Amino acid sequence: MATIDRQTPTLALAHALAAAGRGLPVFPLSATKLPALRSPHRGEQPPTHCRGECGLPGHGVHDATTDPAAVRALFAAAPRATGYGIACGHAPHRLIGIDLDVDPAYGSDAAGALRQLALQHLFTIPPTVTVLTPSGGRHLWLTGPADTTVPNSAGRLAPGIDIRGTGGYLVGPGSVTAHGRYRLAPGTAHLTPAPCPRALLRLLTQPHRPPTATRSAGPAPTPDRRGEGLIQFVLAAHEGQRNTRLFWAACRAYEHGFGDALADALTAAAVRTGLPEHEARAAIASAARLTSGRGGETNGAA
Repeated sequence: MATIDRQTPTLALAHALAAAGRGLPVFPLSATKLPALRSPHRGEQPPTHCRGECGLPGHGVHDATTDPAAVRALFAAAPRATGYGIACGHAPHRLIGIDLDVDPAYGSDAAGALRQLALQHLFTIPPTVTVLTPSGGRHLWLTGPADTTVPNSAGRLAPGIDIRGTGGYLVGPGSVTAHGRYRLAPGTAHLTPAPCPRALLRLLTQPHRPPTATRSAGPAPTPDRRGEGLIQFVLAAHEGQRNTRLFWAACRAYEHGFGDALADALTAAAVRTGLPEHEARAAIASAARLTSGRGGETNGAA
């Protein structure tokens, strides 16, 4: 486990400035890997869906910048920051992060699952920047084309594989967290992020639709399987998108008739992302009111 001392914030700023100099937009993180600056809209009712339009810092990934003066100002406002986040999806690199976890619960590591996907869909991961995580996992940095938006996801591609795309961020190498230090894998420091293979890009961008039950005279399907995708959608949220994702997921649940049954699970998922419980329940209640007059009609989104 890495030691957090008085030099850690200074080193975090130095690493962040170096990344910004390579065209990677950055912002300060705390030792919990969450944004180090508190939202200026904290506690506002109704919740404010601001992505930095107010001009104040504290909007998580939406604070990310490559301007050295702005980076210094963000870290000056967050003197206890121990690391930095790198916003994905921004020009010029349009970074896509492939987060490979190591967890015995998956039965094997996520790197093995990615190799199986590569064999199945006929692609090869090229040599690219690779960051080793304190837990023994790794982040692969890839780049995407300008006309493609890669969504964030958790476990959708395969168990243990999380994707960080537009609206998401990666913990930058050199960052120190409560569990240890993120560092570049040997032999990759001189590399630049490689283009994402086309076959993999198709997997990352294809629409994800939960299975739809065939209409029948039998009992309504339970929310377990359909609700699982909505819960994962909420869990993949970062600060700045947590209310929006939760509200969207709750609307879908109520439109399909199992909103009340899924409300507690959605609340728990939102709290895990850092959203206060009262805000989570308020967002779900708003979704219930909004959808109450639709008669179960869906908007076609998935």
